[in-house]
Amino acid sequence: MLTDFSSIRVQGDPTLAHIDLDLLDTYRFADGAAFPASYREFVRSLGWGRLFGLWLVYPPALEGYADGWQARSRILTERLRETYRDGQAEEFDWMIEPDGDWSLADSLQVFAISENGDVMLWDTAVRDERGEFSVYCSQKMNSLRLLGPSLDVATRVLRSEAAELFGDGEFDFEPLAAQRLS
Repeated sequence: MLTDFSSIRVQGDPTLAHIDLDLLDTYRFADGAAFPASYREFVRSLGWGRLFGLWLVYPPALEGYADGWQARSRILTERLRETYRDGQAEEFDWMIEPDGDWSLADSLQVFAISENGDVMLWDTAVRDERGEFSVYCSQKMNSLRLLGPSLDVATRVLRSEAAELFGDGEFDFEPLAAQRLS
């Protein structure tokens, strides 16, 4: 099943040269299945950049490049899980509102971050009939709000929210230059 990100208005040309397309196609989660089709299509269509002036969706990056899914997702996911373990121990039930529960914490995987510190997460414990993971948003790692059953649906929700907050801009996606690790 192919998703469609053709309605995303890109400012210039997508930044793709540093993306590890082999890893995009061959990576397997604990369930043995690949990245969701919506994510693969997003990365192939848009590459690395800023979505709706705010969101950075981490693509698999070739060795030697910063902001790749391999490192950023792992680090942010570890931080998220630690935060949620502490929150559960302290009985901070507001951290899982409005759409989550404590059982999600161990299966959540960060794949995007906003410039204000919110994160987008997959629930990697369950796939739908299309092989997609549900997408959640966590504001400052202190809430769990379901954005949709896939990245393409979540993107439509984020577009609507961005238009409410900032108006309808000329572009939805700003490609960013790939940065080499120092």
